[in-house]
Amino acid sequence: MTLPLFLVEPALLAGAQAGSPIVLDGPEGRHAAAVRRIGVGEQVMLADGVGTRVTCEVVGAGAAELVLRVVGAVHEPEPQPRLVLVQALAKGDRDDQAIEAATELGVDEVVPWQAARSIVQWRGERGEKARRKWESAVVAATKQSRRARAPVVAPTVSSKALAERVTAAAAAYVLHEDATTTLAAQPLPAAGDVLVVVGPEGGITPEERASFEAAGAVIVRLGSTVLRSSSAGPAALAVLSARDRWA
Repeated sequence: MTLPLFLVEPALLAGAQAGSPIVLDGPEGRHAAAVRRIGVGEQVMLADGVGTRVTCEVVGAGAAELVLRVVGAVHEPEPQPRLVLVQALAKGDRDDQAIEAATELGVDEVVPWQAARSIVQWRGERGEKARRKWESAVVAATKQSRRARAPVVAPTVSSKALAERVTAAAAAYVLHEDATTTLAAQPLPAAGDVLVVVGPEGGITPEERASFEAAGAVIVRLGSTVLRSSSAGPAALAVLSARDRWA
């Protein structure tokens, strides 16, 4: 069975190597000791979210903390190219489902997009609350999938700002059911950001599509079926990962 993973601040794992002592406390320590009831002699993994992951043996357990000894440590460099999911805000929890699955599939960054046809609007306190929900979903999925790197949750972008980001990317692919070419047929750059853009339930407007194409994006489809906004992004990431990271 895969060891449980807990996310910690990078400073806690700085310089960690076999034999190093670590105290896991705070919310993660309480969860490990009081909820998971992990005891002496068991092993756990810790990750700092930016590439370092260590395997530790529990040598002491309190009511809300674990005393650990590092067994081994690895540092994973940032993958290239970087896979970036641009997810249009969607009603219900469809966008939450999308970024959760995308995290499990290895996405490096998720970008909330306030598309013209997005029914949901992220404004004021409601927007901050929704953004925190995305961040919580990413953290939970990072731990579930035992990732050393947690995806970045970028600031919300407008369609205009997204077009600017498309211009700066190494490649950008906009999923659209009317596209005549497939994502699987597109080249994958060796480095830089690769954007996968998923529209809202109502679709991408002609104006948005034209703006993204003018900025250098390629309009693509995944296959012959039409996917929901919650599944299109993860499916596209799987296609790209199968050609590079999973090969």
